[in-house]
Amino acid sequence: MASKGSSSSSIPITPLLKDELDIVIPTIRNLEFLEMWRPFFQPYHLIIVQDGDPSKTIKVPEGFDYELYNRNDINRILGPKASCISFKDSACRCFGYMVSKKKYIYTIDDDCFAINALEQHVKNLLSPSTPFFFNTLYDPYREGADFVRGYPFSLREGVKTAVSHGLWLNIPDYDAPTQLVKPRERNQRYVDAVLTIPKGTLFPMCGMNLAFDRELIGPAMYFGLMGDGQPIGRYDDMWAGWCVKVICDHLALGVKTGLPYIWHSKASNPFVNLKKEYNGIFWQEEIIPFFQTAVLTKECSTVQKCYIELSKQVREKLGKIDPYFSKLADAMVTWIEAWDELNPSGDIAEAANAPAKGKK
Repeated sequence: MASKGSSSSSIPITPLLKDELDIVIPTIRNLEFLEMWRPFFQPYHLIIVQDGDPSKTIKVPEGFDYELYNRNDINRILGPKASCISFKDSACRCFGYMVSKKKYIYTIDDDCFAINALEQHVKNLLSPSTPFFFNTLYDPYREGADFVRGYPFSLREGVKTAVSHGLWLNIPDYDAPTQLVKPRERNQRYVDAVLTIPKGTLFPMCGMNLAFDRELIGPAMYFGLMGDGQPIGRYDDMWAGWCVKVICDHLALGVKTGLPYIWHSKASNPFVNLKKEYNGIFWQEEIIPFFQTAVLTKECSTVQKCYIELSKQVREKLGKIDPYFSKLADAMVTWIEAWDELNPSGDIAEAANAPAKGKK
């Protein structure tokens, strides 16, 4: 794993949560795109998770404070439990969530370009959510908004926000069939709104512009088994989102969606995507009702306990669809075991496996 110190160039405005937020980026290529993000990302610590061939050298522009992990590092740190981390798939990013020692995570894809997304994500995470009653002026905590007439005063305090789900301009996050039908469609609509996703409502979470409170919901942000050797791909972030939403609903935590936007520059190949998504397109018609009806007991008082209980239900109910889901249930348990080993008692203390600074 490579590690490099930051440059001394100054940023005129003190960055929000500078010492409390890590930026996680999965990649298979050199990270020239960071130049466009330099004004926003340079003050923060980056965790780069290299996918694919670990012998390939990934180049990171000068001046960023980063750690770079490849597959050899994942195997070294997790040992046999590394089997829960996907290979040749952007789902590998969740390893970065596990090794981070910060309270907040922002994750972005390497084909997304700069709009100052971090500032809005931080605002979303630091203000409450309102999952129990919908406010027709959207986020009542934003400047210029408030609770509308008829909103119960007993619910106006809101709940803690665990997830801030941002959106994208230009290339929309479509599935392969929609890509094939609408190959030239671009999203040019910028909607100046943030809203809380109501309790009991699922959503398709996208990992390319996502922030979350690692202390509140981190152990549930597992992006599943995808990619090399698996019968499904491109469902990693959505799987995590369905698990997260069920757990947030149970633990009375909030999930926001809307602002901020980023510019998504590159459309992936719809034919390659169709091959990855093929099973999932059929399976999701059973997966989604499963999550819609999933019930967690009152004994599930922590994210870890909730996640282990979900894994049992995945095995029991989704295992009937395909043996893959029994394997996924095992990986969910392994993920929690690995998380707890690297984060004993939820401590934010430095992990024993952290690399020496300055190693290149």
